[in-house]
Amino acid sequence: MRQIKNIDRREFLKRLGAGAAGASAAALAGCGANDGKTAQAIVSQTEIPTDGMTYRVNPTTGDKVSLLGYGCMRWLDMGGGAGSDAASDLDQETINSLVDYAIAHGVNYFDTSPAYCIGRSERATGIALKRHPRDKYFIATKLSNFAPSTWTREASLGMYHNSFKELQVDYIDYLLLHGVGMGSGMEEFNARYIDNGVLDYLLKEREAGRIRNLGFSYHGDVAVFDHMLANHDKYKWDFAQIQLNYLDWEHAKEINPRNTNAEYLYGELAKRGIPAIIMEPLLGGRLSNVPDHIVARLKQAEPERSVASWAFRFAGSFPDVLTVLSGMTYMEHLQDNLRSFAPLVPLTDADRGFLYETANLMVQYPTVPCNDCKYCMPCPYGLDIPAILLHYNKCVNQGNVPESRQAENYRQARQAFLVGYDRSVPKLRQASHCIGCGQCAPHCPQSINIPKELQRIDSFVEQLKQGTL
Repeated sequence: MRQIKNIDRREFLKRLGAGAAGASAAALAGCGANDGKTAQAIVSQTEIPTDGMTYRVNPTTGDKVSLLGYGCMRWLDMGGGAGSDAASDLDQETINSLVDYAIAHGVNYFDTSPAYCIGRSERATGIALKRHPRDKYFIATKLSNFAPSTWTREASLGMYHNSFKELQVDYIDYLLLHGVGMGSGMEEFNARYIDNGVLDYLLKEREAGRIRNLGFSYHGDVAVFDHMLANHDKYKWDFAQIQLNYLDWEHAKEINPRNTNAEYLYGELAKRGIPAIIMEPLLGGRLSNVPDHIVARLKQAEPERSVASWAFRFAGSFPDVLTVLSGMTYMEHLQDNLRSFAPLVPLTDADRGFLYETANLMVQYPTVPCNDCKYCMPCPYGLDIPAILLHYNKCVNQGNVPESRQAENYRQARQAFLVGYDRSVPKLRQASHCIGCGQCAPHCPQSINIPKELQRIDSFVEQLKQGTL
């Protein structure tokens, strides 16, 4: 692992030219996961070609898959959010327009799940895609039987068959066992897929052609990942979905001990010729909303590329990657990502080295590894857990988490954190109301100790309010 000499924050920012003011807001084209208004102006105004998409061939089926895959986890709702508000219907008209534009520009892989958008993503995705010829797209969905109540054979297969109805299809191109390695690891994997005979059933469905490709998405316990690959001869996985980005390549385990470095995951799949589908290339938007000094570093290297494009090109440059998923809520996201993949300009060895050094700098001042997936919700006590963690991360990125009252920007940072906290999270949903019940933690794909983080943030907030930090 590459090492970088420890330096204090002031010297760190000075060396990197933290005066990122030189990079104007218009130049910072990003792909924030949830806020289209922060997906800033696209640098390049040239027309996006409709015939420029880079494709990869699935060695099992011969599918010609677009390197940019459409993640349907955060479809726009009528309230302007990303599909997580049950009181706000999904904006089907906008979803249709995004799908139309994506297909017109070569995107043909659409990834959804019964769990996305509070259970509404499959239906909205199916409506949008049904308007196009079936041979123009590949649908990926998942058996998202996370809750113990869905681990029975009847409930799991009911979920599987319902996906056909919601998507309006008679076959599924890519079906995933969703989130293997979560919770109790092998014990949970066996309960969800083996003891109830569900995996055997799905293997027969593949033989019958109702599933064209069968794979899994991996989160958490590496023993489960190793088990899946050790049994590859038995199950003949057609693909696997892993989290891969330039921060997780060498630092995933360092950031969270339960995670696995992407370098290992990708390498093990490549050894066996199993195509990799990439999730979280932006770490839930965090690699497009990086600290100002990292923005300055990336923009200095390539002024005309967006911050997000570095992460997408990193993921797409590996030859055994079949497609790179992005949850594109807004047209700005889709257009910027198309510029990264239509066509892909692969990273050079020097580019990769530059990103590894960038990752080393970033982990010196880490954020909470929350990807805003909302699997921890709802909280039985009404907390808005993702909003709390994301506000903290935002303040870390912006330098508004003062380390002590002696910090040069203490007053400014203190005010920015506290005022922003009250604006981002209603008082009754803030961390002070956490009782530490722990109901949220087992559902977190990143294995965050959520109660511990909420208590830490609440303590930090109280110290800021009392001026005792």
